[in-house]
Amino acid sequence: MTIQELEQCIQLYGKDIYSFCMHLTKEKTSADDLYQDTFLEATKKLESIRYEDNPKSYLLSVAIRLWRNRVRKLAWRNRIVPQNADMEPEQARGDCPDMSESVIADEEKRMLWEAIDRLDDRYRIPLLLYYMEEQSVAVIAKLLAIPEGTVKSRLHKARKLLEKELEDYYS
Repeated sequence: MTIQELEQCIQLYGKDIYSFCMHLTKEKTSADDLYQDTFLEATKKLESIRYEDNPKSYLLSVAIRLWRNRVRKLAWRNRIVPQNADMEPEQARGDCPDMSESVIADEEKRMLWEAIDRLDDRYRIPLLLYYMEEQSVAVIAKLLAIPEGTVKSRLHKARKLLEKELEDYYS
């Protein structure tokens, strides 16, 4: 991959990669660091990245690997208090005809993201890759180095956990 192709990847996939980093870390400053480190790592390994293959999945795998290493280091130290990402509801949009609908939609999004954030990483990461990054089961299996059947079962379990978690909210 050339530096120009990497710049093109940043333009094409930068927002998606940053959004994924944000959901992994649940904190803006950590997401900024992870995003920056992901592209720094990609810059170091330019010659090994093939632009014809799926560069977005490669960048996602770099972000996941870097994030897992950080989590492992923090767990090893065992002195860091877990951080809760309190996501603020989005501001009401002016183009929404009924403000109450906008507030309800924002509240539903917030509840969903809080439920997703409470999932164990083994379920949350495949869920984010599948729905947020629109990666296929095969790509997710390759990214996480697990069988496709495991990805499918984790997605199924994640959906069931979310359904149970949000059952009280919607009943």
